[in-house]
Amino acid sequence: MMHSWRTILIGFAALCAASAQAGSLERSLIPMSRPQAAMAVLSSAMPKLPPATIRPELRPASPQVLAVAARPTDLPLLGPDTSLMPYLRPKALEQEAFFKKRKLRKGSVCGDIDIQGKAVGKVPGRIKACGIKDAVQITSISGVALSRPSTMDCGTAIALNKWVEKTVKPTFKRRGPVVQLQVAAHYACRTRNNRKGARISEHGKGRAIDISAFKMADGEVVTVLSGWRKNPSQKQLVKIWREACGPFGTVLGPNADRYHRDHFHLDTARHRRGPYCR
Repeated sequence: MMHSWRTILIGFAALCAASAQAGSLERSLIPMSRPQAAMAVLSSAMPKLPPATIRPELRPASPQVLAVAARPTDLPLLGPDTSLMPYLRPKALEQEAFFKKRKLRKGSVCGDIDIQGKAVGKVPGRIKACGIKDAVQITSISGVALSRPSTMDCGTAIALNKWVEKTVKPTFKRRGPVVQLQVAAHYACRTRNNRKGARISEHGKGRAIDISAFKMADGEVVTVLSGWRKNPSQKQLVKIWREACGPFGTVLGPNADRYHRDHFHLDTARHRRGPYCR
């Protein structure tokens, strides 16, 4: 009995919903569709818009660009005088910086733009155990020139670059800046300290360089020979000698022996007990 009454109620509800779909707004929530004539009138009454352009309009030039164009060229580029906004760099200056960096990259070796020089390739030794497999000839390190082109391997060049950038330049910053390293020796196929029967020096393997002095921008030259025992050079020289121990495996100075009283010997030999520094 209950099942039959439920079926009758569901059928009645479906009949009412079907009849309400086509009814007017007073009898149904679903509005009647508009006639085609009304749609045509509405479309004709709407204003016609111009076709949209694909390209946007260019932005007006900024006041900063206009100020640069109107600014006299003979004024120094020292910074803003009437505004907190800095001046734009002139195109000529940008081009100069770009070509300078490209020139540096072209002259760099060992994969580092701060290491300037040229690739030499294999350097054969006149005696056994001498020579360099992939040699480079270095002319400057981190913007500091070498007094003469120096031949070595890339491992030694990278260690020298690290030492100059992290220690030498900051140490002489107030006194300098340092502009040149005086090279006492680089690659040379010889024995240690040129002694007969001694082992081959690290110089003969392209893994060593000797530095005897540091030249400043004002022309002052700080030598290891005279500065090691004299202030204020002593404090600075001791610091850079000590800080070389790490990037280099062997560091010898005036306290090592009589052969090194006038220069720092720096090489990348590795020792079982760590860096050897005297």
